[in-house]
Amino acid sequence: MLLKVHPDNPGERHLKIITDCLKNGGVIIYPTDTVYGLGCDITKIKAVDRVAQIKGIKREKANFSFICHSLSQLADYTRPINNDIFRLMRRTLPGPYTYILKANNNVPHFFQSKKKSVGIRIPNHKVPLEIVEKLGNPIMTTSIHSDNSFIEYPVDPEEIYERFKKLVDIVIDSGHSGDIPSTVIDCRDDVAVVLRQGKGEIS
Repeated sequence: MLLKVHPDNPGERHLKIITDCLKNGGVIIYPTDTVYGLGCDITKIKAVDRVAQIKGIKREKANFSFICHSLSQLADYTRPINNDIFRLMRRTLPGPYTYILKANNNVPHFFQSKKKSVGIRIPNHKVPLEIVEKLGNPIMTTSIHSDNSFIEYPVDPEEIYERFKKLVDIVIDSGHSGDIPSTVIDCRDDVAVVLRQGKGEIS
């Protein structure tokens, strides 16, 4: 299904269609403030396996992140952070950043790396934030970029739909996206280390 959803004012009916799909183990492609993301409800392991299969990787080796709707929800899934990291996150989120943090026991084991960490995003885009809020828990996020299928990140949702319509349940069309991914910041050692420079700038 290709579902057109207003980026600034997503309708309640559309949000219910999407969250019902996720609760039933569906896989969706959705907009963010960077590139379109591929994901599912973090509690549905079979859906996570579907995403891994679409990406052509094993779930055990994947570095999937997930989307929270607020810093308070983020805190439900991570170990305590120091004041410097908290101030950085408060200054930059919502925004085009992925923070790698120490995971707590609320994070499903298949999201945690061997170092017991997890990547978390709070994008500056109403559609994924409202999906997560309505769902009641985070959704998984990974870019739909694939070295085997795209040279660059796809930006046109209709083209994305044509490519993925047999692989996912819903492609959300909220207009063209950017083609620059998030900036990845590793905070596991209580200092912020940029692992990938993306759309977000750290001054």
